[in-house]
Amino acid sequence: MTGFVKDARHAPQSGDSESRPSHRGLRAAVITYEYPLNERVRTLLRLEDLYDRVHFFLQHDSPHDHHACLTGIFEILEVASRADLKSDLLQELDRQRTFLDALRANPAISEEKLDHILTEIDRAFTNLHALSGKTGQNLRENEWLMAIKQRASIPGGTSEFDLPSYHYWMHRPVEARRADLMAWIRPIDPIHAALSIVLRVLRESGRTVSLVATQGVFQQGPGDKPAQMLRLAIPEALACVPEISANKYALNIRFLVPEGVQKSRVFEHDVAFDLSFCNL
Repeated sequence: MTGFVKDARHAPQSGDSESRPSHRGLRAAVITYEYPLNERVRTLLRLEDLYDRVHFFLQHDSPHDHHACLTGIFEILEVASRADLKSDLLQELDRQRTFLDALRANPAISEEKLDHILTEIDRAFTNLHALSGKTGQNLRENEWLMAIKQRASIPGGTSEFDLPSYHYWMHRPVEARRADLMAWIRPIDPIHAALSIVLRVLRESGRTVSLVATQGVFQQGPGDKPAQMLRLAIPEALACVPEISANKYALNIRFLVPEGVQKSRVFEHDVAFDLSFCNL
């Protein structure tokens, strides 16, 4: 949160490509790996990935794209069914709003940027609070959609002979299909807006350190404060991936050589990487 407020004068807007912190210790192009350290953050990251996928396929035109979009909506309903998700997001938005509102007297903070961020939080809070019942309840009450959802869990289960009405819908004009999909996404959009703010704050809170894994292995004892998420960046040119194991006692990272169907082995070279410890 400190980084988020400290940089409020230059805080990125929602959707800005620079909304995630850069890793100054690495000059080359990097791949960033995010590792959640509790179930709450794990759920938010999974939902973010699903929403990204849904909106990607929504913008494309083929029936296969729109099928992928719809199955993504079904997956969001499953992940977002956690009973305390809405209350967790509302609580966190309210906490961030209270914290930021107290910064108005700080001369280092741009009031214009602060007002923009607070307006964004207020809008997300209001829209999320207005949701009643289980997430996507109106979609769950749509018998036609639920029949497709049930068949979609079966490999090849949405074939034309299984769901002729779905086959008909897939042959409707592109814009008609897209309009339906947008109508089905709209009731679950408040969850997306809220979690996007929370994850943005979480990422921008990270304190980044540059480290080296000797012969592909790095170990570290417990820090002053347990993190909620780790963000690890390594040069894109390195043919290795991190395997992270973390608890309140220790952090262990092994860099492995991805070898397809073969069993992975440790990348036996020193690996320079950037590591961010993120907390709300």
